[in-house]
Amino acid sequence: MQAWFLREWQRNSPWQLLLRPVSWLFRLVVAFRRVLFRSGLLASHRLPVATIVVGNITVGGTGKTPLVLAIVEQLNRSGRRCGIVTRGYVPRGAPDHPACVIHVVPHRVDVPIASDEAMLLANRSGVPVYAGRDRAEAGRTLLRNHPDIDTVVCDDGLQHYALARDIEIAVIDVARGFGNGGMLPAGPLREPASRLASVNAIVLHTSAPASGETVHGPLTEGVPHVTMRLGNEVFVQLQGNECQSVAQMLAAFAGRRIVALAGTGNPQRFFDHLARLGFSLHATIAFPDHHPYRAADIAASDADIILMTEKDAVKCLQFADARHWFMRVDALVPDTLGALLLERLFNLGR
Repeated sequence: MQAWFLREWQRNSPWQLLLRPVSWLFRLVVAFRRVLFRSGLLASHRLPVATIVVGNITVGGTGKTPLVLAIVEQLNRSGRRCGIVTRGYVPRGAPDHPACVIHVVPHRVDVPIASDEAMLLANRSGVPVYAGRDRAEAGRTLLRNHPDIDTVVCDDGLQHYALARDIEIAVIDVARGFGNGGMLPAGPLREPASRLASVNAIVLHTSAPASGETVHGPLTEGVPHVTMRLGNEVFVQLQGNECQSVAQMLAAFAGRRIVALAGTGNPQRFFDHLARLGFSLHATIAFPDHHPYRAADIAASDADIILMTEKDAVKCLQFADARHWFMRVDALVPDTLGALLLERLFNLGR
């Protein structure tokens, strides 16, 4: 269902006309909610340290999590001390209320904690990661336990206005852009494209440096833009942690049956990425975002090798075998983004 909607939102279809009135109502609710926060009628909580929010205005994956990792790395190199907060999910059996906050411990596979993005961030960032439905409460908990932190980076919180922010970064998947330009549920937009006028930077996620992709929709002049792509690919075996380069993988598994699976906001991006690297895929399996994997989901009995994203791998370690590998990638972002963030924080005295 998710994949169908993401595909259909790229065009205007007759059935979407039936949802237009709901979209107009949704637009009004979104606008009214923002007015309530801006007027102070709904509380927006400010953390005592610099707060950077990374998010998007569309449904589906745009590459926010790798971008957060890249931002934290750039800021840490400059001398900032970063921590990360993210939405996450509470453990099974725990009360799902705003005050429930989880400290995401890296490489823990024995307990069901947080979300796949939260675990990936904890594994890769080397900084404290806290997850909770209420990002402001997650930030306060983070700072209580790590008082040396001077910068909080929030993964996927552009619409979470209960957390005040010093910097907003919007990520756009260039391949999908704004789809048909409609608001939910007739289109993929969580907020109107005009929302981009109020962010501090826009990151355009492209598939390659010269891909020829263009954003289908308006971009706001006057807002700094940088381009991001995924690169530095390394394949890691889930059992044994053996690492291989792209060339080594292609040579080792030439002519073998390769199955790729992904449970992300945009599985096709992963499949296309593998194809660009030279992999000939026997089959692809797409799961919904945040899919709770079971052993049967990744069995793929007819596969010689099974490739998945790092986000999927953090949930599959306990029942993976020697055929399972994940692709580790980095967000390649120019240093100008870090310089822009540091300049704004300096001007704000944060």
